[in-house]
This record gives sequence, structure tokens and C-alpha cells, in this order.
Amino acid sequence: MKIAVLDDYQNYSSRFADWGDLAEHVTVFRTPIAAADLAATLAPFDVLCVMRERTPLPAKLIDALPSLRLIVTTGMRNNAIDLAAARARGITVCGTVSRASATAHLAFTLILVATRNLLPEVRSLQSGGWQAEAGRDLDGLTLGLIGLGRLGAAVAELARPFGMKIVAWSQNLTPGRCAEVGVAQAETLCQLLEVSDVASIHLVLSDRTRGLIGATELARMKQDAVLVNTSRAPILDEAALLAALRVGRPSRAALDVFEHEPLPDGAAISDAGLIEAGKLILTPHIGYGSLETYRVMHDQTAENVRAWANGAPVREI
Repeated sequence: MKIAVLDDYQNYSSRFADWGDLAEHVTVFRTPIAAADLAATLAPFDVLCVMRERTPLPAKLIDALPSLRLIVTTGMRNNAIDLAAARARGITVCGTVSRASATAHLAFTLILVATRNLLPEVRSLQSGGWQAEAGRDLDGLTLGLIGLGRLGAAVAELARPFGMKIVAWSQNLTPGRCAEVGVAQAETLCQLLEVSDVASIHLVLSDRTRGLIGATELARMKQDAVLVNTSRAPILDEAALLAALRVGRPSRAALDVFEHEPLPDGAAISDAGLIEAGKLILTPHIGYGSLETYRVMHDQTAENVRAWANGAPVREI
């Protein structure tokens, strides 16, 4: 049996995965495989272990892998895998537990970094200066949650001790869900953006959410507002965001997700002027990537493979 672990950028599978007798059959790919080389590189493998949605597995690629019999993804949802194509081939697809706390904590960390203007303050001190431009206190500000699922609700809980008022919106959001979480409901996305001092995106990427926030929506935000995206990049129009930041509406944005990952050199979203001014804060898709999360994901990935190899039940998707 040949087992491939894809996109293990930090080599945590070797630290947290117990492969047992299968260890000698495992090949770890620490860097992304070029799209043109995927079929040839992965053709010998019986098992693919994928990290979230870093390497897509569409039907065309699945059909080009004659040996493939098992796919294990971290988390129990991976929209980059064509599940119908896998089932048609008789390929088992299973997943692992995923922790909501890591992404929620990063989202709120980015909110604090952006609102308190921390990065320019740090740079000022490092360059021999002192206080730069004062940031804002969260107490009394309005947090707009675009999506109120597991992650949106977790961010709401983090915001309460800071004294924030919380409002939420999504296409399917109900008054019952808002009452359950204890937040107000906006009637429309634009209404939410108009009242929010901080807006944070927590939606699943779909045909309905792709391109949901563009120039028209951004223009409805306050001039001193902050926008945070730890969800999926295509929900937010990157070019429209850069243009909006340059005119100061919103004032700042913090992004943990990008259209192309890893972020290529010279990517348009890397605007040096906005970054230097603290208007654009970028992190390399680390929302879910805490050590605790990686420990659970890699441990259960290996557990799934061992169970499947022994004919035992796995966490099928």
C-alpha cells in the first residue's frame, strides 16, 4: 500500500500521526504539487491524505488515479473533493474532527490587531519611534457577523466580554437561530455592513456566496470600519477590497484566506503601501492551524487509514 500525505507544509504529520506498521509506506509532500504534475505524481498511491482544501481533487484528477482507493481529509467537509466521482469509483472518503476554537480565536485576534492599530505601533517602536495613531476600544462597537454557524457563534461568544453589540446576517438565517445565539438580526447584508464597526465573514463557499461582497457592498461600510475574512477568499472580491481600502471605506481589512494559496510572489492582494500603513493585515491561512488542531487532525487521519487497512469502520463523509 502506498500512502501520500499532501500539503503538510510544516511536517506535523510526522509529529502527530501514528502510522504504526504503515509508516514505511507513507510519503509526505511538504510543498504543493503543480497542477500539471498531480496525476503523474499521485498515480502510484492507494491512499491520499489531504489537508483541508489545499489540493483540489476534482473528477478529472480522481479518474486519472487508477490505484486510488481511499481519501482522508482533515475535517468532515471538503468542497474541493468531488464526492460523486469518488463514489462512482468505489473510493472511500472519510474525515476527522475539526476544532472551531482555533479559527474563531484567530478571527478575534485579527479584530483586535486591526482596531487597535497594533502593527503600525509595533513598527514605530521598532524603528525608534513612539506612539503612532491611536486605535479603537471595542466596548460599545457593533460586530457584524456574516454567517452565524458554528464559527460565527463562537466569535459572538468571544465578543461579548468586550462589550460589543452583535448583529448577524446570512441568506438562511432565522430569528430562532439569532435568539439561540443571542444576537440581533440584520434584514440585509448591506444593512449589516452599514451598522457594523467590525464585520467578520463566517460563511461556507457556494455558488450563492461566491462574490457576495464586492464594490457595492464595501461602499456601504463605515469609513472607520474593519473587515475580517477567515472563511473563504472568493466570498470577497479582492480587487474591490483593495480599491475600497485605498479610499478608506473600510478603514482596515484583515485576511487569512486567498484566491491562490500559498500566496504567490507579487500577488495583487499584497499591496505594500496598504500593508505598511496597517490598512491591510495578512496571515497565511492559519485560522484552523493551531498545534492542538493539527494534533487531532493528523492523529485521526492515521487512525482512519489504519482502520480502513484492517477492514474496520472509518469516519466516512
